[in-house]
Amino acid sequence: MENGIKYEFTATPWLYEWLFVAMPEAMAREIRDNLKCLEEGWGRMKVTAKVGESKWRTAIWFDTKSNTYLLPIKAEIRKKEKVEAGKEISIIIWI
Repeated sequence: MENGIKYEFTATPWLYEWLFVAMPEAMAREIRDNLKCLEEGWGRMKVTAKVGESKWRTAIWFDTKSNTYLLPIKAEIRKKEKVEAGKEISIIIWI
């Protein structure tokens, strides 16, 4: 069990040099309204993420164009959990 506030969602990864997922906008708005004080430069917020059985420390970034946070999925996790662009996955983050 991780400490902190837990958010769980499903998203479809997309590829743009890295593989990213976008958080649901309503969830991102709740996080930004309540936890924006935790953001560092460029809207970066440290989180722990989990996909499948893999958990890692990372960060989400707020993207003003899409009005949501983006979570990059690193290569090691993509390979281990068979994450592919266009294929929906379940994600848990702890802030």
